[in-house]
Amino acid sequence: MPPRSIRALAALSLLLPVSSLAAAPKPAAVPPAPVAAKDVVEDTYHGVKVADPYQWLEKSEDPRTREWLAGQAAHMRAVLDALPSREAIRARITAIATHKSPAYVGMIQKGGVLFAMKFQPPRQQPVLLVLPSVDDTSTERVLVDPMALDPSGHTTLDFYRPSPDGKKIAVSLSKDGTESGDVTVYDVATGKPLPGEPVVTRVQGGTAGGDVAWNADGTGFFYTRYPRGEERPKADHDFYQQVYFHTLGTPVAQDTYQLGKDAPRIAFFTLQTSQDGAHTLARMGNGDGGEYAYYLRGPQGTWTQVSRFEDKVVSASIGPDALYAVSHQGAPRGKLLRIPLATPSLDKAQVVVPEGKASLAGVRASATRVYLVEQLGGPTRIRIVDMQGKALGEVPTPPVTSAGLIPLEGDDLLVPVSSYTAPSTLYRYTAQDGKLTQTALVRTSPVDTRGVVVETLECTSKDGTRVPMDVLRLAKTKRDGNNPTLLTGYGGFNISLSPGFHALDFAFIEQGGIIAATHLRGGAEFGEEWHTQGSLTQKQNVFDDFYACAKLLVDQKWTKPSRLAIEGGSNGGLLMGAALTQHPEMYRAVVARVGIYDMLRVELTPNGQFNTTEYGTVKDEAQFKALYAYSPFHHVKDGVKYPAVLFTAGDNDPRVDPFHSRKMVARLQEATGSQRPILLRTNVMGHGGGTPLSERIAEDVDVFAFLFHELGVKYRPVKP
Repeated sequence: MPPRSIRALAALSLLLPVSSLAAAPKPAAVPPAPVAAKDVVEDTYHGVKVADPYQWLEKSEDPRTREWLAGQAAHMRAVLDALPSREAIRARITAIATHKSPAYVGMIQKGGVLFAMKFQPPRQQPVLLVLPSVDDTSTERVLVDPMALDPSGHTTLDFYRPSPDGKKIAVSLSKDGTESGDVTVYDVATGKPLPGEPVVTRVQGGTAGGDVAWNADGTGFFYTRYPRGEERPKADHDFYQQVYFHTLGTPVAQDTYQLGKDAPRIAFFTLQTSQDGAHTLARMGNGDGGEYAYYLRGPQGTWTQVSRFEDKVVSASIGPDALYAVSHQGAPRGKLLRIPLATPSLDKAQVVVPEGKASLAGVRASATRVYLVEQLGGPTRIRIVDMQGKALGEVPTPPVTSAGLIPLEGDDLLVPVSSYTAPSTLYRYTAQDGKLTQTALVRTSPVDTRGVVVETLECTSKDGTRVPMDVLRLAKTKRDGNNPTLLTGYGGFNISLSPGFHALDFAFIEQGGIIAATHLRGGAEFGEEWHTQGSLTQKQNVFDDFYACAKLLVDQKWTKPSRLAIEGGSNGGLLMGAALTQHPEMYRAVVARVGIYDMLRVELTPNGQFNTTEYGTVKDEAQFKALYAYSPFHHVKDGVKYPAVLFTAGDNDPRVDPFHSRKMVARLQEATGSQRPILLRTNVMGHGGGTPLSERIAEDVDVFAFLFHELGVKYRPVKP
């Protein structure tokens, strides 16, 4: 499921003779998949009785579950290890994934000091560093190295927040993919923990995320806090997040409560401080469905509620004398409000930018202007207005790209730009002359993207809605109905799939394959209406959109079902489950990563309760009927010839309990009428964030070997 700070899972990618479309080889040495026992279990929802014979697999530590998992792992390893060209595929995936050109992400400037996360293979984890110059990387200095703290590579830096003067930095660290992070304050000058400063525990989690915002003089910070000790029953420890304040040098036990006592059980907070530190903004989310309330703390030290859930304010930025907020109230694509800091209430708000054709995805106020991030179906643009909403033009980013926005002091920006065929390049935008200048932070590509064509197709969904799909292919690709194709999607949580560079896609394309990325309802590509049409009782629209995209690829003879694979993760894993149960005839192979498949029991898990505002709850009869109507686990039918499926799961996943994959695999292995493999690959990490590089490579090698084999691709080695 989505992180509280956006992160969606990357797509992957695959060719040749149809003669090798047999199921994975099963020599005598391959142990069979263990048959899951069936218990007599029945649950009743609104008078409807639902059998659940594999409910025992929900108990992760039960000896029966561990024994079954061990058998599945042995079967999976034997099948995947026997696939052809595996070592050549491993060499190619490793060469791409360990390309040494570094990536700089998550940049923040405070007190004239620029901080960044740097990922550079073969390092297993990114490092936090000080970056004195974006034009001279030789000046960078490492502040926090998770590998120095934990050589196993299983410690992750969740987030960091520098103090206003840039002299101190609060860092959240977690282990083993749990996303359960504690905050340590480091001295920027020495790179060591601040002497005498306690670690602040239970700030970050896999349900409500976590955040920190410093006060004006850097003597303390506001932070998100989960229940500790005996404050609440253990069952509530992943809920009831609140905001507290910690004064440096004092015991954590003396930290003071700020916000959240009256918040919903599934509330989560993100925090933001104004440039001068005088104001702090707290956004409270109501689960994952996109409802937010805002609170502003002024110089007098009191919190004022600015908006409620029903006011539909979804993002905001503190300017010099006003709060600039994006509202969906009567404007599903977003309008910009200006709310005076002196009287921060919606009845004082002015509409300074009305709703337009583009979806207003974000806002950032600077010293004298406001930057608007807009989206229309995928690509982004950055528009500029003054403090009263008067148009000042655009930041001149290239077309059909994704552009980020990193504020510098004054009105200048750093702008990371990427596309489907070019890695991220960092530009500096100078407001005085309106120019975009490339910095030294340019990531080179480990693959040759020349000759790759990107085009956008439109399909018509079941209800007539037009759904865009971006297609990547070699220019020489013929529409002969015989191209191996990988179709990906997400469709949920108001998350847009903007153009981005995924180098491993080209490991598929260079073998003659096609990559297709769908822009389904449930996302934010066309505003809030696009999102709501794919959530709660309208979730089936997402699956109809995806099927329409698959059908278009077949109808236009780009591919055919025997050469079509699909891939998705998390909410996209749910999409995979619905796709393979609703249209098993359409796909040859499925890669379903860390997905949800039992929609009737998802809300029994901690993060599943946060998901109810997006998916719905079985407690509501209409929502139960909608959930039951598409729940993948409940729509597996005996004797159906299902595609080959590779499920992945994380033992420590705090977002999607791995029992979903276990139950789905057990039911499919029992029911399938084909000889194609149904495999379960479980790792020891979590939902994906913080997974060491070596483990990511190992999983990708398995995925590509699986896809190439099932799609009949005779792998041709490629020189690095």
